[in-house]
Amino acid sequence: MYAPRDLFDLAQTEHAALFDGCTYAWEVLSRLKDYIATHLRPELRNRCEGRAYIGDQVFIGAGTVVEDGVMIKGPAIIGSNCEIRHNAYIREHVIIGNNCVIGNSCELKNSLVFNHAQIPHFNYVGDSILGYKAHLGAGVKISNVKLVPGNVTVELDGVPFDTGLRKFGALLGDHTDIGCNTVLNPGTVLGPRTVVYPNTNWRGYLPGDMLVKNKAAIEVVARRIRTT
Repeated sequence: MYAPRDLFDLAQTEHAALFDGCTYAWEVLSRLKDYIATHLRPELRNRCEGRAYIGDQVFIGAGTVVEDGVMIKGPAIIGSNCEIRHNAYIREHVIIGNNCVIGNSCELKNSLVFNHAQIPHFNYVGDSILGYKAHLGAGVKISNVKLVPGNVTVELDGVPFDTGLRKFGALLGDHTDIGCNTVLNPGTVLGPRTVVYPNTNWRGYLPGDMLVKNKAAIEVVARRIRTT
């Protein structure tokens, strides 16, 4: 349930070697720094629209457009034919695949993004992996640190399992779709093709092909019109 191939089509990233020998997919998060240091060959093949800050330790593939106000600190590897939109903030140890969208005012750090994933509007993605064609609605936040001390745990065989990670956001399987303003709490793992309704607060594991509905009650009352 947590193995890389349970969640991701590894053919949809040029960096599948990251998963070699991994029992659990989240192990990749502690490998990103060293992997990028070894494989990064800084080069900018992109086109800029406006003014952007791009650090020295960054590779960007051909056909990618970087819009005005973007800050890419690096180290980072960004693929081809992506859209890095206005005011996106890409911090340390990020790998972004081909044909991805990183949108307005989105922030990413220590994360792996598979090909064709979309992170398009006001999103935070920290210490996470987003699979092929995963999509975040506007305002989705992936929380990566517990409010209380200790490592992030997941449930395994009905008991808490220590991932060994103080910072661990989410693993989103291929084709997952997360509704607007949802919060995914630390240690979230969603199987392929899951859908989460907007305004949901979610934590934990969910198998593939599931739908999370938010049935929060809505009250409708008559409006009181002031006469003065």
